[in-house]
Amino acid sequence: MLKARIIPCLDVHEGRVVKGVNFLNLKDAGDPVKIARRYEEQGADELIFLDISASQQGRAIMIEIVSKVSEQIFMPFTVGGGISSLEDATRLIQAGAEKVSINSSAVKNPDLVNQISERFGKCATVVNIDPKRVKNRHGVVWEVHINGGRVPTGKEAVAWACEVESRGAGEIVLTSMDADGTKNGYDVEMTRAVAERVGVPVVASGGAGCPEHLYEILTVGKASAALAASIFHYDEFGIQTTKKYLAAKGVPIRL
Repeated sequence: MLKARIIPCLDVHEGRVVKGVNFLNLKDAGDPVKIARRYEEQGADELIFLDISASQQGRAIMIEIVSKVSEQIFMPFTVGGGISSLEDATRLIQAGAEKVSINSSAVKNPDLVNQISERFGKCATVVNIDPKRVKNRHGVVWEVHINGGRVPTGKEAVAWACEVESRGAGEIVLTSMDADGTKNGYDVEMTRAVAERVGVPVVASGGAGCPEHLYEILTVGKASAALAASIFHYDEFGIQTTKKYLAAKGVPIRL
């Protein structure tokens, strides 16, 4: 059985790690290089680095920070934000990223998913999906948003997840905009709906407030990995404490 993964996330804005609620009201959480080194020492399974303002500002990712972070860690490292071309993805792989993650650019140019997958393989191709619950004439749907959650796309999350998988995505990071930063728990219903329809790992993101929430999303929500930020950044719960809790509950985990 594959082991569940615990993944801290560095949301980086103007060179600093930040955390907000529902993608808004960002607060400083520290230096990305120092935080990455701390997670390496604590035994995180992977690390995700997202330059959350790159797409909104129409600029490339801060490659020098990516290089500095990659020099401090040995765990798998996913980088996203501001990737708009195969050349951008190539530069990040060369800077030390093991995987590249695209979000806004995937919606605007779906062929980019194919291009990255064909060049670097499915295992290196990650698509971030940021859905929000909205009402339309069909009822409540999970609508995909881009540009840091600022722009609705009209795409439905499950259908979009299936499409990016067919185009070569080897992993999906699914972030609930409604749950993000609330610490009230992940969107279990949405995560399970996506995980049951795709054959690639789904990393659940948004809403982690305690180890119990990670247990719920890895079991009931059928996520392959749980991403968390606030509870780890501010030392509310340690990574090893969280892993030991999950192991005691029967979740296969790397201690």
